[in-house]
Amino acid sequence: MDTSRIDALLEGIKKLEQELLQEIEKKEAEFYYRVVGRKVRFEAEVRKRHRSLMQRLSRYLSEAALLNIFTAPFIWVILIPALFLDLSVTIFQAVCFPVYRIPKVKRRRYIIIDHQALAYLNLIEKFNCMYCSYANGLIAYVREIAGRTEQYWCPIKHARLQASLHSRYGKFLEYGDAEGYRRHLEEIRRDFSDLEDKN
Repeated sequence: MDTSRIDALLEGIKKLEQELLQEIEKKEAEFYYRVVGRKVRFEAEVRKRHRSLMQRLSRYLSEAALLNIFTAPFIWVILIPALFLDLSVTIFQAVCFPVYRIPKVKRRRYIIIDHQALAYLNLIEKFNCMYCSYANGLIAYVREIAGRTEQYWCPIKHARLQASLHSRYGKFLEYGDAEGYRRHLEEIRRDFSDLEDKN
């Protein structure tokens, strides 16, 4: 199985991730904040300026589009199945991943709630941001669990192009490679060595 091109692309992705982290660090300096553990800290003068830019709730609600207010319950009701999905996949990986010897996905790396530290957001904006951060983080968390599960049970690429690929897809066998599937399935099922430094 010739994986040199795929390995080169994966290495390129890792390099881009490092560059992204460097750019994020530059933004920390540009906007006068720093991350300490899980907390975000702004300089006092910046916090004061942020508070002055916060829109009061009365103005926020009076300027809100009527249809936005009408659709809000439809958005928030999705929280119920989202919480159930979160619980379900967390239990699934807790039970199954040790059996399959798949490294567990760390939930806290995907679900990041930190917009409440932004003093320029009012209470409604903070709740909305927390909800969006949770929902998008949850989807990323579930996708990583599903990708690792797929790597174990069915590591075969698709014949048709997908809109986006999960993190494990590069390790999968080519569509239609029957000999490769039988020859390399067990090897791919155990190939999580690239996660050792991330888990």
